[in-house]
Amino acid sequence: MNYYLIAGERSGDLHGANLIRAIRSYDSQAAFRAYGGEQMEAAGAVLVRHYREMAFMGFLEVVKNLGTIRRIMRECQTDLLANRPDVLILIDYAGFNLRMARFAKKHGIRVFYYISPKVWAWNQRRALKIKATVDKLFTILPFETEFFARYNYKVEYVGNPLLDALADFQPDPSFRQKIGVDARPVVALLPGSRHQEITSILPLMLRVVVRFPAYQFVVGTVSNLPASLYEALLANYPDVLRVDDAAYDLLHISTAALVTSGTATLETALLNIPQVVCYKTTGISYAIAKNLIAVPFISLVNLIADREVVKELIQNDLTPDLISAELQRILPGQESRSILLSGYADVQKKMGAPGASERAGRLMVEELKK
Repeated sequence: MNYYLIAGERSGDLHGANLIRAIRSYDSQAAFRAYGGEQMEAAGAVLVRHYREMAFMGFLEVVKNLGTIRRIMRECQTDLLANRPDVLILIDYAGFNLRMARFAKKHGIRVFYYISPKVWAWNQRRALKIKATVDKLFTILPFETEFFARYNYKVEYVGNPLLDALADFQPDPSFRQKIGVDARPVVALLPGSRHQEITSILPLMLRVVVRFPAYQFVVGTVSNLPASLYEALLANYPDVLRVDDAAYDLLHISTAALVTSGTATLETALLNIPQVVCYKTTGISYAIAKNLIAVPFISLVNLIADREVVKELIQNDLTPDLISAELQRILPGQESRSILLSGYADVQKKMGAPGASERAGRLMVEELKK
């Protein structure tokens, strides 16, 4: 069978790649075409367009780039009809993918959605749009089953693919030596994977470095963004190291972390590294989001726990003073660190066992053969 996948960011590329491998184990004749990235291409998909051309963050950025987004969507629609796959598999990336779901449904192409749009966070009635346009929704967060049940929509909870990635992770025993870390304990800085996140949040993270001379700070960078971006921001911090595309290895050697809100917060929790969650966007985007958001937290860790496990420093609260204070609270010897790690255990229990990609792939193939 022919499969067409669309992912609009780095984490979606990772999950899409694992899904492709899982599908192929149940459908040996499977062929894949994708909007995604290097990982999906390496898994065997024909890459039509890279997600870096589509990764716009925040309401203002989306508005400013509407022309580009619309052009890419038209191209995607044309390519979809030209290839007419057996199924369109959408991975998160709600603004683009919900429109593609409607388009595909209109043209008689089956639609599966893997990793639900965060409709539970704002504009919750979009769940009805998903119900109307998506033939099968495969969810990865435990609270989503109950949420969609309110709209009389049965979903398949397959577990979380991050558990698969972490189960496959083999720490590099020589990682500290390779990146040049000294004898001090490490604090990881994970500023995100989008240009706007990094320019807004990394400078604030870096301003706390001087307050913790007993620790070595290392920035987890991503290779799909230019090295010059990081070099400019790190120019005044010669003691801060950086490492490309090695977040798990970096977290594995870290004592604590400052993490931009997103998938990385959950990865950090699953690796048992105490963290402070950081988030800052443009004033306009924040004002709009604040009026729309329908959940009490922004981090997946707290949402899954249904309580505050990790501290979230958002917008005006993301200051060097508050970052420093919260980082101090989760360092070794602090009672808050033990409380946080206990909260992580609760989150991990709710998440269940690895195997999400395999379960999703098997269920998709079975559904298509009905």
